[in-house]
Amino acid sequence: MGVTERKAREKEELKRQILDAARELFVRDGYESVSMRKIADKIEYSPATIYTYFKDKDEILDCLCEETFLKLHVDKLAAAHQMKGDALQALKKGMETYIRFGLEHPEHYIVTFMLRAAPYHGPRARETRKAKTGQQCFDDMRNLVRRCMEEGKIMKADVEETSQALWAGIHGVTALLITLPGFPFVERERLIRRTLEILVRGISPHGK
Repeated sequence: MGVTERKAREKEELKRQILDAARELFVRDGYESVSMRKIADKIEYSPATIYTYFKDKDEILDCLCEETFLKLHVDKLAAAHQMKGDALQALKKGMETYIRFGLEHPEHYIVTFMLRAAPYHGPRARETRKAKTGQQCFDDMRNLVRRCMEEGKIMKADVEETSQALWAGIHGVTALLITLPGFPFVERERLIRRTLEILVRGISPHGK
């Protein structure tokens, strides 16, 4: 390996350390309580080093969210969206996949979906990495909902409204299972299956 290649790899490894340290601190201490200095201390580098990679912690958070959405979209949801055959089964699979992704990657999920961070509004918000990759993921669900309506598998209604309502449902069970591990939930698989059953039944054209 040449000098250029080695330096490039070292830069990527350090960037990875920064992102991993920031994710851990954001989850443990909350976004507002974490500073660039605290991230630097975590990996035992100077704050100046962190600033050569990221202009501020907002950019770090944006990169972390992008990473989560790419994992979710490329590795998980895209496969459900591309399923042939019954669109309703593909929608169910996509919703189940979303829940399981969150449970398998709780820190990624918390940072992306549950942190109290900068408001998600305004024209600049639509230009963030989080917004662009997040829209890709939501497009997967929206397209499946539209297919189900076109095939008569679910009630015809506003696609956006139905998609957001379904997402609210699967986000709710995912967030609860992550943040309330001591709560006396029924067995996890039963709860996931029942949640999906209720959500799908609620949009069934026949109510069953």
